[in-house]
Parts: sequence; structure tokens; C-alpha cells
Amino acid sequence: MSAEILLVLTILTAAVVLLVSEWVAMEVTALLVLVAVALTGLVSPKDALAGFSNPAVITVWAVFILSGGLTRTGVANIIGRWVLRVAGRSEGAIIAVVMLSAGVMSAFMNNVAVAALMLPVVMDIARQTGHPSSRLLLPLAYGSLLGGLTTQIGTPPNLLVSDILLENGLPTFRLFDFAPVGLVVMAAGIGFMVLVGRHLLPRTNISESASMQDGAGLSDQYNLSERMFAMDIPPGLGLAGQTLKSSRIGAVLGVNVLGITRRDRTILAPGPEMVLQAGDRLAVEGDPERIRRLKKELGYWNTLNITEARTLYSELFTRDLPAVELSLDPQSPFTGRTLGEIGLGTRLGVAILAVRRRDRLHRTDLQDLTLEAGDILLAQAPPGVVPDLEQAAGVTSGDPLALEQLEAVYHLKERLVAVAVPDQSLLNGRTLQGSRLGAALGIRVLAIKRPGGIQRLPTPETRISAGDTLVAEGNIATLTLLRNLADLELPDTAGLSLEHLEGTEVGLMEVVLSPHAKVAGKTLVELHFREKYGLNVLGLWREGHLHRSGFLRDMALRFGDAMLLYGPRDKVNILGREPDFIVLTQSAQEVPNYAKAKIALVVLLAVILPVLLGLMPIYIAALLGAALMVISGCLTMTEAHRTVEWKGIILIAGMLPLGTALDSTGAARFLADGVVAWVGPWGPYAVLAGLMLLTFAATCVIPTAALVVLLGPIVLKAAADLDMNTHAVLMAVAVAASASFMTPISHPANILVMGPGGYRFGDYLKVGLPLTLVVLVVVLLVLPWVWPL
Repeated sequence: MSAEILLVLTILTAAVVLLVSEWVAMEVTALLVLVAVALTGLVSPKDALAGFSNPAVITVWAVFILSGGLTRTGVANIIGRWVLRVAGRSEGAIIAVVMLSAGVMSAFMNNVAVAALMLPVVMDIARQTGHPSSRLLLPLAYGSLLGGLTTQIGTPPNLLVSDILLENGLPTFRLFDFAPVGLVVMAAGIGFMVLVGRHLLPRTNISESASMQDGAGLSDQYNLSERMFAMDIPPGLGLAGQTLKSSRIGAVLGVNVLGITRRDRTILAPGPEMVLQAGDRLAVEGDPERIRRLKKELGYWNTLNITEARTLYSELFTRDLPAVELSLDPQSPFTGRTLGEIGLGTRLGVAILAVRRRDRLHRTDLQDLTLEAGDILLAQAPPGVVPDLEQAAGVTSGDPLALEQLEAVYHLKERLVAVAVPDQSLLNGRTLQGSRLGAALGIRVLAIKRPGGIQRLPTPETRISAGDTLVAEGNIATLTLLRNLADLELPDTAGLSLEHLEGTEVGLMEVVLSPHAKVAGKTLVELHFREKYGLNVLGLWREGHLHRSGFLRDMALRFGDAMLLYGPRDKVNILGREPDFIVLTQSAQEVPNYAKAKIALVVLLAVILPVLLGLMPIYIAALLGAALMVISGCLTMTEAHRTVEWKGIILIAGMLPLGTALDSTGAARFLADGVVAWVGPWGPYAVLAGLMLLTFAATCVIPTAALVVLLGPIVLKAAADLDMNTHAVLMAVAVAASASFMTPISHPANILVMGPGGYRFGDYLKVGLPLTLVVLVVVLLVLPWVWPL
């Protein structure tokens, strides 16, 4: 083994480890691989970047735009309505029609886009027929994957193996060369799911309700009945006259207020500005035991000695640690982001005390405030940090503020409070972050006074000890009000029904994050979800697990999350127009541009026909089609950009140089010799089966596009050494890579249906493993007839 082979195999191993472990984002892994093969001289810098102009990569992103045009103009919706019309009520017939429809569309559209488009349609079918959504959604995902096997543009692995042939001077696959094998595989897959697979699926009744006006099915699925109860506001408590937002009932106790019964009427889905009155009975959703525990903590907080701390004002702001104003420049990367996202406190130890925006001063809930150009941030920072911020973050700092200036503009002195921590306090030993003082009492700890001195700029990990005095910014009147939450009455009327909390204008609905969601990785607080949409999030399904904590607001959202929402139904229409969310009812979706549907179909034909007639290569035709979709108005440029799965594009382009290095260094030959020695003596069928089984297993943990890029050169050499038909072997590998059925993480289409279907990891293995074996058997029987080994 030469040094070059050892080096490229080391990079290959590191890439596989990073892709499997997901320690870094897969597109970052691809870029690291690209840089590694260039810096080590395995490929030239020019060749390292050649992946971004590779015909397969160009075709993949052009097909994304073509898919977007067909979706936006309603071509796929027309097919969806046909599904509703012909499917009937038989579960087997519905599964067959859903899979066939998804398969036909996936032959010319991105399969994730097809699954996302059909998801609300299938959920509506489940509601209208009474079949559990879990019996229909996994067949939808599998149908979209099977359909991608039938054409060259149906799935990236098909395009990539075609490109491998092209680069090696061999005749490449044509548009419908995959059809003879792919159609038989798709038919066998549909037949298996109708006859056997559906009986292996769970019965998770997420969509048991007959319509949006009946939320019983969603309520049962999310087990809401055991989490709903009443909470009384007795006279004299001090909460009367406060709004729901200022009372901080939701933030402190982790509950959603669904309704307020006031004398003889019930106010459904009250907004944050609803004013509370003495005698109100709140219908809330949350964890009763957790609420009782938090109320007990509030009782402990009543033992805290909270006083004014004006005398400590001069100790907080000194010459070595002054307060300064930071003005955000228009080009600052902080604009459009919240302070919580930026993390100045956790990363740099910077305390933001207030934000001045034009004539308004913001001093509470600063972590959730979205910054704007021109904002002035009052900050206290360790020495040397402010100059770094000026260079890296586009901020302009002023001179340190004198105490008189600070008080004249920001009035901090009057808002300083001292919180004395007694020996038996529940806070002893907790970190500032774990104490929930900010969320519960709405205060921001600026310093901790101890017998040995004062610790300014404490971090969230700083631990509280008995005898500490926490110097904080807050409002004593608000703190006194919050203490009253400990006296809220929880009557023994748990298990309230949703019957009186739903109506024609208010109810439950479910949404999932779309494949191209830009909000992934952000929390509901950072999105200002409640304020923007007027909807409460009551539960979240993720990877087969139901999360119903009262603090869902602090969970970072992921692609495929399914969320149960409660609120006004007209707000759902607003959410349905957001590209980040898929509302799981077709009526709430944005109305397609049906007037352009015929044009979109003509554009699709303009792509297919020249390729079939041999007038132009597929990548040029796909580029032409993408351009025509925008020029004809089927898509705007913004919509076109959003339809492209840029992570996948970067992954393919970044990994292609590693495939080149495997070939040029002889590493592919080295690995191919191992494959030949392993399965070669057993004959061509054993080789084909062995390579497919290896690919099936690898798709469970490695993205399919990256897998084909890595396996391609190895398979090519092995086929040549064994004197096998290169086209047959590469097609078998492409089919195996695209048949990603066995785990939810093996393909985005599988993840998309996981939340709405309530699936667990094992459900995919239970159904996907036998389906994978069906595909293996069919390919071994059919492929040699079309492409003799």
C-alpha cells in the first residue's frame, strides 16, 4: 500500500466517521474533505473545485427547481385530488393509489418534495376514511423513494452513476434506461406494502378526527385530557388587572392558557394582552405534578429577602468594568438575530443591560428581542472584548458612561434589587441558569456579593451558595406579583374536556417543519411564534417520542418535527402560507398558481423530449427547464432558491473530489481487489448481491449521494476486474442506494413522515427490512434480463 493510498483511505475513514456521527453538519464535512484532498496534493485545487460544475450536480439542483415549479403551479395537487377521487375507503386500495401517485411524480420531481406535497393530502384521506395516519404515511414515503428508481433524474444516485460512466469514457445511462428495472421494483414494492407491509405498520391515530372541527383524535394522540385542568384566580391575589403576558403565568408555570371562564361565558384562545379579573377560572394545559412542584418552589422563593439595592450601584460600574453603549451598524451580523441566538453572555461574558431603539427602551426579555440596525445596546464587558466586537460584529462603541449619564438615560439605579439567599434556600448549589430566576422572577443577575467581595459578570454556570446576595436588575412590584403565583388555586377538577374549548373559529391543528425550513435550529421563543401566529404549541412529536413539557418554547426545532397547535383557525391560513411549515390539512395550504399549470407541464416536456431525441444532454435540458420555470412565472427567483436543497448540493460537490482521489491514487483499485477476493469466487450474482447488501447497510448511516460518490470508483474497478457489465453493477448500486427504507435517518422523506405518523425507529426496520429484501430479490431476477451480467 503506497503512502498516497494510505492518505486517501485515512481521509475516507474520517469522512465516514463524521457523516455517521454527525459531529459537524454533513455539508461542512464535505467541504473539509474537499480542502483535505486539495491541501494534501491528492488532487489539484482546480480539480477539487470541479465538483461544483459537475454535470450531475448541475442536474440535481436544476431538478429541484423543476420540482418547485410543478408544485407551485398545482400540477401535483391535481394528481392529489385524483387520489382522493379514486382511492375509495379500502386501506389496501388507498395505499396502492397513494404509492403509485407518489411514485409517478417522483420519476420527474424530487422525492422529498413529493412527500411534502402529498403529506396534507394523505392526512386528509386519513381523516375522511378513519384510517390511522400511521398506516398511510410510511407507504407515502416509500412510494416516493420507489418512484425515483424509474428515471435518470428521479434520484441523485441515478444521476451520479450516470456521471461516473461519462467521466470514464463509457456510454452513459439515458433518461428512461432505469425504467425497465425501476418499474418492476416499484410494482413489487407497492404489492408488498398492500399485501404484507401494511399489516406490520403501527396503529397511531394522529388523524382519527373526522375534520378540523373535531380535535378528539389529536387530543387522544397527544394525551391532552390528562394534562388539562382548571386554575382559579381568587380575589385579592394581586393578579387581577394584569395581562396574561405580564402575569408570567405561562413562563413561570410552563402552562398554556387555552380559555378563561368569566361568569357565564368562556373566552377561547385568549391573547397575551387579555386582562385577568378576580374570580376568573383558567383552563390550562400542562403537567399538574410539575406545576405543583413549581408552586412549591415559588413558596420557597417567598423566603428570599428581596430589597432595593441602590447603594450597590457604584460597585457595579467601575473604571475597570464600565458600562458602554454599542451601536449596531447596518451591516452588522447581529441584525435580524436575537440576543439569545448570538449568545454574547455565554461566549464572551458580555452582559446586555438594556436596548435603546429610537424612543423606546427595552429592559425585559432581552434574550428574545430581535435586533435591528441602529439599536444601541447598553453593555458591560470584560476588558478587551469591546474592540474585538467592533472589528468582528459591526458595532460602534462610545466612551464609558459615567454613573450620572447611566442613570439619566437608563434609570438602572432604581431597578436594582438585592436577593439574599438564606441557608435553607432551594437555590443553594444551583447554577444561575438552573435556578430559573430569569424565567420565573424576570430578573437578570448582574453580580453576586459574597463575604470575600463582589463577583461581577457572573456566567450562567456560576453556582449560588448560601449567604450570597444576588444583585439583579428587576422590578420589586413585579417580583411581589410573581410571588402570588404560589397562591393560585388548583381545584380537584383535573381532566377537563376539549369539547368546550373548540368551535368553528378555534381548535386544534397539526403542522410539521418543511424540508427547506429556515427555522430549523431555532426555538419557538426565538421565532416569536406565539406573538407572530397567535397559536399555542401543546405538544411535539420527534423521532417517535412525544414531548409535552411546558417548556417546549426552549426546544430547538428540527426538520420533521410535528407540532400540535391550538388557537384561531384563521391563523392556520397564515401559517399555511409560510414555506417553513406544512399544515397537515390541504385546505390550509397556499393556493397554487393553477393558471401556470399548463405552462409548467410544457416546460417539463421541453426538458424530456430533447433528451429522448438525443438533441441535448440531460444537464443542459434541466438547466433550460429551470430557467423557463422562472421566466414563465411558474416560480419567482426567491421560490426557486428555496426549492434547492443546498445542503445536498454541497455534499455531492464536496465529496466528488474524494472519489477522484480514490481513482487517481489507486485506492479504488486496492479496495476493489478486496471486493473481488471476498465475493468474486462465488460468481457474478453473488458479487451483485454482495454489493447491494453493502449499499443497503451503508445507506442506514451515510447520505445516499455521498455513498454513491465513494462507492462508484470502487464498483467500477471491481466490475472491470470480474469482467462484469459495468452498467448492470452501477445500476444495482444506484437502486440499492435509493431504496433507503430501513431507518428514518437514511432519507429525508422518511424523517418527514415520522412525526405526523407517530413512528418509532423500530417501525422503519420492521417494515423496511423485508421491503429491502424484496427489492434485492427483484433486482437479482430482473436486472440480468435487461443488462446481462
